[in-house]
Formats: sequence, structure tokens, C-alpha cells
Amino acid sequence: MIDVDAPDWAKMDGLLPAIVQDAASGEVRMLGYMDRAALEATLRDQLVTFHSRSRGGPWRKGETSGNVLKLIEIKLDCDRDALLIVATPVGPTCHTGTSSCFGEDLAPGTGFIATLAGRIAERAHADPSSSYTARLIAQGIKRIAQKVGEEGIEVALAATAGDAGELTSEAADLVYHLTVLLEASDTSWSAVIDELKRRHSASSATASS
Repeated sequence: MIDVDAPDWAKMDGLLPAIVQDAASGEVRMLGYMDRAALEATLRDQLVTFHSRSRGGPWRKGETSGNVLKLIEIKLDCDRDALLIVATPVGPTCHTGTSSCFGEDLAPGTGFIATLAGRIAERAHADPSSSYTARLIAQGIKRIAQKVGEEGIEVALAATAGDAGELTSEAADLVYHLTVLLEASDTSWSAVIDELKRRHSASSATASS
């Protein structure tokens, strides 16, 4: 984790911009400012704390609403005068109720899969009569696994037929059902991505040796 002495605190009167990024989706959640005390509090408590310019002191995000930002990692830019805060948000980040202070739907590209996984996790506990996701999870792992298998076959058939539109649609069905299976199996896309990263690192190491 970052050393509190690493940033160039002499710039901008001791306040550095701190961009908060969702650890799962990559969505930019908000921009705040940190001084040394805010960074120290963030590292100590593992909850993101900013310097409030209006209050003239520390302000922990979510201290009244409960929508805290759980710290994952802090990165310092090359000029040592800006911070990237990677965090796991609890609830919406913006006071308007949106996930991001920059508006909704800002999870870049495949980052939306993390948003999808979150919604599936929420619906897993819904009334099965009102939610297909809840109903599917209630039917158990074997039924969900069967659906994944069926959708995988549909993807292969669409690809073989050369129908790009159908392939896109079937691939979306496969990703959805696979996400449900991961949720029901008490694992996640994060674990899958970590495994892909591990394999990539191992492959890169082998190629360079």
C-alpha cells in the first residue's frame, strides 16, 4: 500500500485530487480531495476519507448515509500529485442516489458484467414468483448448470451458422446464466478474473524464460 510520504504534498496547498474507482466494474465513482490526514485515516481504517473543503476537515464518505467506500488499493500517479482510490462501494456513491457522481452507466465495456453480477446477487433473495433469477436459483445448481450447457450449445450453433446477431444474443444469454451459476455456487467473476490473471502471468513468465 502507498506510503503517506510518497505524494508531493507541497503541490496544491497540501490537497491532492483523489479519483475513486469501483474495484469490480472499473466505474469512476467520484472525485474528492485528500490531505495527509485524510490519507492516513483511509489507510488506518480501510474506509475512504477525504478532506472536506467546505468543512475544513476530514470527511469519511458514507459516515451518515452508510454508503461507505471500502478501500482496496491506492495508486499514485507519475507526477505524485494525484491519487487513484480503488474501492468497493457500499450502496450508491452520489448524494443524488446514483452509483456515480458522473451519472449512471459509466462502467466501461465489460465492467458492466460486475454491475450485472451485483443485480443478480440482489435478486437472488427476491420472491421467485416475481423474479426469473430468484426462481432459477431456487431450482438449484443442477438446473442452472443445465441452462449454462444449453446456452453454450446455442452459442456454438450460432457461431457455426455465421449469424453475428444471433451469436451476440446467445452469448449474452450464456454470460447471464453463467453469472447466475457463479452466484449460486458462492463464487464470482472477480475470482474468475484473478485466475485468468494468474494464468496470464504464468504464460508471460514462461514465454520470457
